[in-house]
Amino acid sequence: FFFNFYPAEQLYRKKISSHNHKIKIPPVSTKHHHLFTCKAFITMLLNRFATKAVFTIRSRPVAGALSKFHSSTAIDAKVAVLGAAGGIGQPLSLLCKLSPEVDELSCYDILGTPGVAADLSHIPTKSTTTGSLPSPVSWPPTHDKGLADTLDGADVVVIPAGVPRKPGMTRDDLFNTNASIVQKLVEGCAKFCPEAMIAIISNPVNSTVPIAAEVLKKAGVYNKQKLVGVTTLDVCRANTFVANSQGMDPRDVDVPVIGGHAGITILPLFSRVPGVNFSDEELEKITVRTQFGGDEVVASKAGAGSATLSMAYAGYLFTENLLKALRGEEVTQCAFVESKLTDAQYFASPVRFGKNGVEEILPLGELSAYEKAWFDKMMPELKAQIQKGVDFVCKK
Repeated sequence: FFFNFYPAEQLYRKKISSHNHKIKIPPVSTKHHHLFTCKAFITMLLNRFATKAVFTIRSRPVAGALSKFHSSTAIDAKVAVLGAAGGIGQPLSLLCKLSPEVDELSCYDILGTPGVAADLSHIPTKSTTTGSLPSPVSWPPTHDKGLADTLDGADVVVIPAGVPRKPGMTRDDLFNTNASIVQKLVEGCAKFCPEAMIAIISNPVNSTVPIAAEVLKKAGVYNKQKLVGVTTLDVCRANTFVANSQGMDPRDVDVPVIGGHAGITILPLFSRVPGVNFSDEELEKITVRTQFGGDEVVASKAGAGSATLSMAYAGYLFTENLLKALRGEEVTQCAFVESKLTDAQYFASPVRFGKNGVEEILPLGELSAYEKAWFDKMMPELKAQIQKGVDFVCKK
């Protein structure tokens, strides 16, 4: 459209500026005016800019090239993302690549991972990036070298792998497919990085965490301090909804969320937030919205996916805080872990993390009457979902 507004000769005579460098064009004789076409002008202009670009690239040192070549610093923290090419995995991997806590990012999925890793590797951060696919089927059978390379030396393994929810589906509907995926990946963790922290995102978390635990127990490498279910998205939603309704900055809000990570098993403790004032109706509404925030996203996407971006953000927050804890910082965040706070084998609550992973499960404290009613209602459901995960492995 540019040439529709300027005759060729006028455009030809204009001074073109790039990076404060003026290109002066000599006049064209009237005799040759008809020979000067838009095509000729474009060719001339591209040649001029190409020459300038090549000169600039050749004369400018590549940032960090020498320091990288001579660096002998050991890798401090390797994060493996299993399911890195999926709806959660890609933005989660991007955020991990941007994190100063990550030194090596290793991506794995059944499709597309080398492309994801190549794309991420162009981002100028300190972490290196690799991407692996499952090894081709061979005879005699051997282990999955792609998974082995991804997990070897990993400090933290984050697992968002699995199929997403669709309208009308519950997290429990995902069980049969995602249960098998988590089982296989955790078997790899047991073999190739038995001392790594394993953070489960794949739903239903209330069942997939017990599945992972039973797999690790069978392999003889289970450590309850090293296995967690990521429930940070429930906290993010609770913080956001409270801040929006009360006119607060969400960065100043920290709602503890206990129980599990599905429907009514999610119990936000809004009574612990200073300065909030809810009517009974408002409290019920914001509680239910937090419990079923995932359904809100699934319905809004009209079958095109589930909560991927917010879950990726929550997973990144959890992973970064976990890395800080492993490096010696004291970090407290909610997580779904093996617990003795209740008669459920696993329970989400505020947990203090340190160099050894889960260091302390903090006391629940006193619940309000409203919260106690929800607590009593959720416990049978939570225990049933936990048992379903245990049975999936133990009854095979």
